[in-house]
Amino acid sequence: QAELVESGGGFVQPGGSLRLSCAFSGSRFSNYAVSWHRQAPGKKRERVARIQSWGSTDYLDSLKGRFTISRDSAKETVYLQMNDLKPEDTATYYCMALRRFSSREHWGQGTQVTVSS
Repeated sequence: QAELVESGGGFVQPGGSLRLSCAFSGSRFSNYAVSWHRQAPGKKRERVARIQSWGSTDYLDSLKGRFTISRDSAKETVYLQMNDLKPEDTATYYCMALRRFSSREHWGQGTQVTVSS
């Protein structure tokens, strides 16, 4: 079954950038859509961005232009490039993989992003 491992989180000042990575293993990468989600303390988890197996993307409206999701099929990794970070971007970020025609979600363990001066 699919396994996901996130990395790249950390502490950054407002206006800074981070690139998160989601390493995929255990199944055929090309069969999965992968999305990034985040959850701040006391808030609901929300989907930040998604990339389909064929490469099309969609984003949370409020983040368009600052975040970019991409996938590298050779490395079986999905990235989330986050620019112009704001304190409200502080959250634990998770990646999730969903196989085509399936409703079973596969989640990583999360990586913490903290934006603060």
